[in-house]
Amino acid sequence: MAEAQYTEDNIRSLDWKEHIRLRPGMYIGKLGDGTSPDDGIYVLLKEIIDNSIDEFVMGNGKQIDIEIKDKTVTVRDYGRGIPLGAVIDCVSKINTGGKYDSVAFQKSVGLNGVGTKAVNALSTSFIVESIRDGQLKRAEFDKGELIKDHKIEKTTERNGTKMVFVADNSIFKNYTYLSEFVDEQLWNYAYLNAGLTMNYNGQKFVSKDGLKDLLIKKTNEAELRYPIIHLKDKDIEIAITHNNQYGEEYYSFVNGQYTTQGGTHLTAFKEAIVKTVREFYKKQFEASDIRQAIVGAISVRVQEPVFESQTKTKLGSQNMWMDGPTMKGFINDFIKNNLDPFLHKNPTVADALLKRIQQSERERKDLSGIRKLANERAKSANLHNKKLRDCRIHYTDEKHQNHQKTTLFITEGDSASGSITKARNPESQAVFSLRGKPLNCYGLTKKIVYQNEEFNLLQHALDIEEDVENLRYNNVVIATDADVDGMHIRLLLMTFFLQFFPELVKKGHLYVLETPLFRIRDKKETIYCYSEQEKLAAIEKLKGKPEITRFKGLGEISPHEFEDFISENIRLAPVLLKSSQSIEQLLEYYMGKNTPDRQVFIIDNLKVEKDEPVLID
Repeated sequence: MAEAQYTEDNIRSLDWKEHIRLRPGMYIGKLGDGTSPDDGIYVLLKEIIDNSIDEFVMGNGKQIDIEIKDKTVTVRDYGRGIPLGAVIDCVSKINTGGKYDSVAFQKSVGLNGVGTKAVNALSTSFIVESIRDGQLKRAEFDKGELIKDHKIEKTTERNGTKMVFVADNSIFKNYTYLSEFVDEQLWNYAYLNAGLTMNYNGQKFVSKDGLKDLLIKKTNEAELRYPIIHLKDKDIEIAITHNNQYGEEYYSFVNGQYTTQGGTHLTAFKEAIVKTVREFYKKQFEASDIRQAIVGAISVRVQEPVFESQTKTKLGSQNMWMDGPTMKGFINDFIKNNLDPFLHKNPTVADALLKRIQQSERERKDLSGIRKLANERAKSANLHNKKLRDCRIHYTDEKHQNHQKTTLFITEGDSASGSITKARNPESQAVFSLRGKPLNCYGLTKKIVYQNEEFNLLQHALDIEEDVENLRYNNVVIATDADVDGMHIRLLLMTFFLQFFPELVKKGHLYVLETPLFRIRDKKETIYCYSEQEKLAAIEKLKGKPEITRFKGLGEISPHEFEDFISENIRLAPVLLKSSQSIEQLLEYYMGKNTPDRQVFIIDNLKVEKDEPVLID
């Protein structure tokens, strides 16, 4: 085979929009279809809102109006508006913007002049309007290309900026905005910007007590061990409490940006809490005992923050501002100077916190013996986890461009596991095979995770024993048959995760794989259908007498067919937990004793499904 030639002809120079469209992941992270909160369409929305938030932070405009209708997104703020002569440049020239001026935007979110341009380049329609002092400037784009430059005209509208965009369906395939994720995004903006009102599709988002309101929404009051501790100063705000759940739960923000992967501020926050608590009680508690069952939130304002990626999900800044205090020192001093006096002034809170730490200590010691035995078993299992067919890259490989795509399919039975294993992408997709129905672990202690071999191997496959931050796969997908047994297994697995690793669910890592129920085909075309409605539409489309196959289980789907269902066309249903829902109450209702309420629900929702004969032409 002749060696490929590498000459000047191989060198290309792309313009800004071509580069964004060719390498969108560099600018917005992963693409996705809207079934995950970190999918690209929500990043596009965030990039536009960030600019409006920066205006508010600088004291301009107390209201932002957002509308999402079908796939058209409209964001209108009432700030100063983009200078009219720079409207086109600000949305179509990389590294052009006002955020380079530290006087105009001291502690902004949008820093590098890329965000709005990325939205423009990745949209089939992008319209920008700026209103300043009775004058309006409007420009229209298609995939970053200016198609209409309107002349400045007079207007009676209030000052501000309006942006309307439709994300490109050829890049974000079959995407949908889920209101749950948009709501979550907007609530975070509200918590971090007291006095700001956000209107979204007729719903109002406004917060009075900032991070305290966030924790109120994220927790159940009846399960809290003590009232939420809420402390704030000019450039920092924290809220802390403990509940009865397993694990640790944190929400961290920088300049209004939700840093889902934490960073230097979150690390400092965790360390400072441990240090201050140890000093207050004058006892060297284990750090894990102090942090077990904690729910905490931290927000900092940093001058010219350094993030570890364009999507700004992880903070890398070592200092609060140039020549200012270190991140670690600043946060530690604040917590020491505020949390310590608070505990002295509130002895009932201090006593409740101590009891929660002591409980965690007892549980840890109680587990230590059985954990040691289980870990010895797991060490040998890790050499060859018989349940796991691993992939080459993992979620923790942050520098790898595909780390966001890493997926673990949890399957039932050998036949389904075999089909998925043969069809998967071994680069980023792993398979964990269940023997049968897992144990109903509702009401059981964490001992069961170590005593039950299957749960223990699953925990080790995911590497979440010590910390969910070590999670090896971004997407944990329950792949079961769509029959009664399959549904039961889904519930049992969800119970396991909610009971012992709730943060994995809350952070949007858990999904259910949607697989086709029917295959409708004739000699020319094959259509896979995921519902009865889709089946009827397919029959109508193909006319005549097409062949109808009903898939009873995943094992019936050939690896060749399966490949299509778990690649680009994969359909995932995210497991969402409403902020107002109590995990304890939820699990008790569905997985506890068969209460009269549940019996009534089952009777009211019982459906009998009839098998239809297979028609073969």
